[in-house]
Amino acid sequence: MPIPFAPLLGFALGVAFAWTARRELVRHDGAVWATRAFAMATLFGLLVLAPAAGYFAAFHGDWAYLYLVAWRRVPSALDLALVLVSAACVPVGFMAAAPWSRARRMPHIAILGGVPAGIVAIATLAFARRIATSATFAQFHGRFGGESILDSTLGRGVLLMALVVGLGVVAFVRDARRDAD
Repeated sequence: MPIPFAPLLGFALGVAFAWTARRELVRHDGAVWATRAFAMATLFGLLVLAPAAGYFAAFHGDWAYLYLVAWRRVPSALDLALVLVSAACVPVGFMAAAPWSRARRMPHIAILGGVPAGIVAIATLAFARRIATSATFAQFHGRFGGESILDSTLGRGVLLMALVVGLGVVAFVRDARRDAD
């Protein structure tokens, strides 16, 4: 996933996780951060979203920055910081949505999670040509040597990371619902 999208996606997933874990949140009178669901959301951010975002930052940097900047000019510390911020956005989204999940206020949850998800969807459409191209910064801007994402290792990476994130979401939902019963 492109680095600019990862924090927004992480936040939206955190909000969705809070809604999924609403039964546990209602049963638990203590702090939200002391719930099992919060721990699962934090682990998802660290063990699923961070590696997915980090893969693209490390191996497909120009694409990860949507060819807006040359990746070799980006300090690796910035890559790391953006990946960690993305991971942290999952529990932050969870914490932000937890009070409304406890109160079962679906419209509030829909807005809180829908706005960042909508921004990602609109940005994906706006940058569709960049996202669909596998190239270096120079190739993209010089309009030579790029290839379709479908024919590249980047495309296989996108597919694999989408699968990993999707399986992580399924595991969270399954575990949260099992705990609710």
